[in-house]
Parts: sequence; structure tokens; C-alpha cells
Amino acid sequence: MSDVNEPERATSPTTRDAATASDAAATASGAFEPRITAFVCNWCTYTGADLAGTSRLHMASNVRIIRLPCTGRIDHVFIVKAFERGADGVIVSGCHPADCHYTAGNYHARRRFGVFRELLSFMGVDPARLTFSWVSASEGVKWADVVNETVARVRSLGPFDAYHGLAGAATPADDPFAAYDLPGEERPGGEPALRPGDAP
Repeated sequence: MSDVNEPERATSPTTRDAATASDAAATASGAFEPRITAFVCNWCTYTGADLAGTSRLHMASNVRIIRLPCTGRIDHVFIVKAFERGADGVIVSGCHPADCHYTAGNYHARRRFGVFRELLSFMGVDPARLTFSWVSASEGVKWADVVNETVARVRSLGPFDAYHGLAGAATPADDPFAAYDLPGEERPGGEPALRPGDAP
């Protein structure tokens, strides 16, 4: 319900209208709704996302945020694990270049993800499922636009189930460490756990 005194939201009309129309259509038809995982910088993007929320900007609710100290801390494995655990798309976002609170973390991230896009293609993941952006603490509107555009793009790509097919094709026989237990696990009969280097 709209309040008469509510100020006009500051999103761009095309993004706002597209997001509203696609959300309404997807809800009405029971269509696919993507699950997006966002790895964001604590200092800039997380604060920008908070600003978008407190400003009551319209954005898709499909994004789950994981806050990290810096985008330079985000490892490729985090993104692969997000896809492995059911994400249909991933957003990585941090401070603008030259604004990093850790001096050069975002430069490391930018270099790392330039290479990682090629690795995604090699793994069979469409690079369009990964969004990399710079959002400062004062750019709540930009964060809302990034979220809405990413959700719309991933929705058009459909659900991501290719990773499950690749993971399901591997068998324990293919894993050289399958015979070894994780540290702290007990083997049947109370035997100590095997570690790499021990004879199975």
C-alpha cells in the first residue's frame, strides 16, 4: 500500500519498471526465481546495500549477501562453492578503484576475476552468471540497479544445474583421497582416522 507522503524512489524508471514487471509476472505465473549470492566488501558495498534498504528502494529479494572485509579476500573457491550449493548467479562488489580501505584489495580482486571469468567458461559456467561491480557507501541506487539487472539476466538464463551434472559424473574412484577420512573422524571399530600418506 502506498503512502501519500512517501517520496518518489530514486531509481531509474526503466530499471524500476522492468524489475516491477518481471517480479509481478514471475510471481503470477510461478516461474523460475533465481537464487543469487553476493560477496560484498564490508566498507563500501555492504553500506551501499544497507542504504538501499533504508531508503526503501525497490529491488529484487533474490540476493543473499555475504559480507567480507574486502573484495581482495574473496577467493575463487567461494564462488565455485556458491554455484555448487545452488546459486544461480553470483555478485562480487566492492569499493571503487583507489577507494579501498586496505589500499589495493580491489585491484587484486579486479585482476583475479578477469582471469576467473575464463576459468568459469572452462568449467561450463556461463560468465553472464557472474557480476562484478564497484558500489560505494553512498550508491544505494546503484546497488539496487546492480541487483535488479543481475536477477533479470540470470532469470533469462534459467536455473543453473550444470554444476550438479559435472559433480554427479565424478565417482569416488576418481578421487585419490576418497579412502582417507577427515581429521577428527573415527573409522568403524574405533580405528584412528587415516591421513594422506598413511596406507589405506
